[in-house]
Amino acid sequence: MTVRTRFAPSPTGMLHIGGARTALFSWLYARHHGGQFLLRIEDTDRERSTDEARQVILDGLAWLGLDWDGDVVFQSQREAQHVAAVNRLLAEGKAYRCYCSKAELDALREAQRAAGVKPRYDGRCRHRTDQPEGVPHVIRFLSPDDGETLVRDLVLGDVRFANQELDDLILMRSDGTPTYNLAVVVDDAEMGITHVIRGSDHLNNTPRQMQLYRALDLPVPQFAHIPLIHGPDGAKMSKRHGAVAITDYRRTGYLPEAVINYLARLGWSHGDSEVFSRADLVRLFDIKDVGKTAARFDQQKLDWLNAHYLRAAEPEALQAEIASRLRAAAVEPSDGPQLEAVIAALQERSKGLDDLAESALMFYRAPEAYDEKAVAKHFGADAFALLQAFVDEAEQLEHWHAEHIHPVLHRVCEQADAKLGHLAQPIRVLVAGVPVSPPIDLTLALLGKAESLTRIRAGMARLRPA
Repeated sequence: MTVRTRFAPSPTGMLHIGGARTALFSWLYARHHGGQFLLRIEDTDRERSTDEARQVILDGLAWLGLDWDGDVVFQSQREAQHVAAVNRLLAEGKAYRCYCSKAELDALREAQRAAGVKPRYDGRCRHRTDQPEGVPHVIRFLSPDDGETLVRDLVLGDVRFANQELDDLILMRSDGTPTYNLAVVVDDAEMGITHVIRGSDHLNNTPRQMQLYRALDLPVPQFAHIPLIHGPDGAKMSKRHGAVAITDYRRTGYLPEAVINYLARLGWSHGDSEVFSRADLVRLFDIKDVGKTAARFDQQKLDWLNAHYLRAAEPEALQAEIASRLRAAAVEPSDGPQLEAVIAALQERSKGLDDLAESALMFYRAPEAYDEKAVAKHFGADAFALLQAFVDEAEQLEHWHAEHIHPVLHRVCEQADAKLGHLAQPIRVLVAGVPVSPPIDLTLALLGKAESLTRIRAGMARLRPA
């Protein structure tokens, strides 16, 4: 058997952390077994489905590197197959027309609640033989009343549902459109899906769908229901916990490798390891290793992983993202030091792409102001004499590289019996505006001789007491 999994989002909203994790687990399971991962867009809710949400889903999966096999399947284009399945069930006596009005159903539910009974459709139209013309109706599945439906879940284990608790679900609405439970069964069967991996919030749909598979003489796939993701406080994930569109993580400076690694660890583990490459995940992942309890979202761990992957990345691989951020800040990276070298100098100190790009601005734009606290702390009586001595010696340097700048800094400080920080920190403030940068010799080397000395002189003129 070739393993075939699928991800089947609805384009009625953005692709969030939970959906992305479901897609990842489905992708990993298929790739681990040398199988196929398919993508189906469940766009039958025509009023709420949007092109924007569909594009966010496609962009998010592409950014994460979750490639799918074959063409994208759009559920809205498969209505004829759904209708044919409903007609077959009707013809075989496994479904029936229900003419109950909304008012009648509301009254039924109200009476059941008053009697302390779980509200459910009571099957009153099951054995109607009349078919009144012009009366709106839905088509319901004739669900078995006796016995139970057993879901052998690959994550949760055996879950049993008493059939008498499962009422006759609607297969087709009064407007002639098929419902989710019918459409998903028909589509998964035709796509040859062998394993359905999805959130545990779908578990209650599974026994109904299993009954439909059997009624249509279709093979029943194996199911794996992943516990939901909660915030650090144990509550359901919300925007305050970080439940934003997956593309927002890209926009705010996260690397796809970090997000993939983090998503994989939300409910799945392999020993005590925290860092997994994509190849590691494909090799090691098994759906049976997914935990049965809700995973908790941990922003600090995601940030830690992002910093780890940022440090490990080749500077060249980060250039496009950093250049885009610099241009968004009205800075052209080609008008300054080589961007790859700047990135290499900043990687170790950065937590994310936004952080790195913010730090890189100083290499392409002179400071318009200086950090007041840093000025007060580092510009004492001797600072300007040290700075002038450095400028005088630096002007004579023929080669402007870190290994040539470094001894000049030390020599100036030794001659004045001063610590290196007494010179390095004022220089940082003058060239960067803040007292933080890569090593000062490297910072000056990247800026270049002319730009470095121009900034130092300009700063001295602005800050020197009258």
